[in-house]
Amino acid sequence: MKQFDIPAFYKSPIISKVKAGRKENDPRKKDFSPTLLDFGTIRFYIARHFGFCYGVENAIEISYKAITENPGKRIFLISEMIHNPAVNADLLDNGIRFLQDTDGTQLIPWTDLTSDDIVLIPAFGTTVDIENTLIDLGVNITRYNTTCPFVEKVWNRSEKLGKEAHTIIIHGKYDHEETRATFSHSAQNSPALIVKNMEEAKFLGEAILGQRSEQEFNEFFKGKCTSGFSFQSDLVKIGVVNQTTMLATETQEITDHLRDVMIQKYGANQLIGHIADTRDTLCYATNDNQMATYGLMEIEADLAIVIGGHNSSNTTHLVELLEQKFTTYFIESENELLNADTIQTFNIHSKSIAIHSDFLNTPEKIPTIIITSGASCPDAVVDRVIQRLLEFTGCSQSIEHVLENL
Repeated sequence: MKQFDIPAFYKSPIISKVKAGRKENDPRKKDFSPTLLDFGTIRFYIARHFGFCYGVENAIEISYKAITENPGKRIFLISEMIHNPAVNADLLDNGIRFLQDTDGTQLIPWTDLTSDDIVLIPAFGTTVDIENTLIDLGVNITRYNTTCPFVEKVWNRSEKLGKEAHTIIIHGKYDHEETRATFSHSAQNSPALIVKNMEEAKFLGEAILGQRSEQEFNEFFKGKCTSGFSFQSDLVKIGVVNQTTMLATETQEITDHLRDVMIQKYGANQLIGHIADTRDTLCYATNDNQMATYGLMEIEADLAIVIGGHNSSNTTHLVELLEQKFTTYFIESENELLNADTIQTFNIHSKSIAIHSDFLNTPEKIPTIIITSGASCPDAVVDRVIQRLLEFTGCSQSIEHVLENL
């Protein structure tokens, strides 16, 4: 496994030891049960997998390498490197400027760039149009391209499917940078269409079976499919890929549903000619984090705290899973632990901030708290959340003692 050179700002004394211990005892990652840290006055169940994935660490290493190697030069990011406010704030503090916001709104005109400028492509990748714009301006887009290798894997699989006359069905959020990039790259070789969830997949299935009119289809998927998409011919042969931060289980459910639709329409003997097997495109890191979250749901706890950027797709999905069983708080950092009684949390359904009192007032005198974080959250932030909670409750066991006895 590659070791990344990332600033000390992102490293942690607690979580690094927890992860190192789990890696040593479970090198093949077969055990998805959490790690218990018992401090006597408070207990934490730490997810088996969480935090920075390969793609994020790779992007951070490249970003700081660009800063170090180009003193005095202007350095730009197309948009946020990853969906974490601490990471993006530190990059801004180091002089990097964003060309766009996460919705694609231009913050700095392309025409302001010169061939001497450094432009980083974020971990989500970017669209073909933006790549071509930068190339036309003489900007080198390959030197500091931080696109996640697993995103590129999806693009490569889409290209192969397109050349085999498949239409690409992308499970993703229409306005997410990665989905926009995957849609753009897929459209180079084939028709493409985006579905956000199972509800939209079911509508697509009805269209394939002739249960929806062409007008209904065009209205429903307006702006979500390639120009000139043919209701009649472009749904005969399909392949499903995903935005890598979506729930892998939901992607598989969507694929299974569309496979059943194709069996219903063409028969099981003809299935191979109408839908591709694309299970190999699912991101292992996203899947590991999600499986570890299912592992958390096997235990009993008083509450769950999920740490990450509020606009982080993969983190939001962890919240969705945990809130099925636990009172779940979604925070960006320790700063939202306002005091021993009060926590500030993000509601993923209303997209609003809420304040909750007495969050540590649990039926048991010793609160038991689940802790996990998204793939773009530094372990150091998770450390600081744990340490803040320990400040509130005190501890009868030192951090060193608890870590030594893992």
